[in-house]
Amino acid sequence: MSPTRRRYLRGVGGVSGAACLAGCASDDPGEGDDDADDGDDDADGDDELPGSDDGGDGTGDDAGGTRPEGTGGPGVSLVSTDGDVGLPVDLDVEVVREAATTDYPPRLRTTVTNTSDGQVRVGEGRAVHFEYVSDGSGALTFLPPEVEAPAEPDCWRLTDTVAVTEEYRTFELGPGESRSRPIDLYATHDQTDACLPVGEYRFETTASVVSDDAEPQSSAQWGFAVTLE
Repeated sequence: MSPTRRRYLRGVGGVSGAACLAGCASDDPGEGDDDADDGDDDADGDDELPGSDDGGDGTGDDAGGTRPEGTGGPGVSLVSTDGDVGLPVDLDVEVVREAATTDYPPRLRTTVTNTSDGQVRVGEGRAVHFEYVSDGSGALTFLPPEVEAPAEPDCWRLTDTVAVTEEYRTFELGPGESRSRPIDLYATHDQTDACLPVGEYRFETTASVVSDDAEPQSSAQWGFAVTLE
């Protein structure tokens, strides 16, 4: 991953879905999707972290279902997910780390699965996994774990804007193949004064099946809703 893709840039727009300029398609099946493993459930290897529950599902300890010691703030849970969108790929999301810890924000994981009998190319490679995608109100956003996010300790509210490189990434999936990515949940600095504000929030993105030169062949909106409480 290049330094430009890893670091945040100050004062360049707000946190939003990844954008693309005309002619900026990035067809890099070996490298273009940051984790470059097309199927590793956790690119940074820490789905199960200190302060999270043993099973990684955010349900808490075995004794009483309470949050493990060291967690705080509201917990995130899925309210609803959209169904089939008519593409030869399925999208799914699950909660990996329900509550924030002193060291890590809440975490979800998105998965894209090729349901066809042939190879498909999917774009945009970051947005389809909800990386850099905000909810409709702009109060919350998802960032990939490898991003050095400027966030308040123990609060997980961003203190600055995060810039996204303007390129269109794609990745390939073979028949029946899946690709998963972890995404961490943050509050944005310009739409809320709270640390992970409670409430219900919906996230939505565009999934596209594209040609080898990244021209969209079919696209659809897909999303899900979460609650923080």
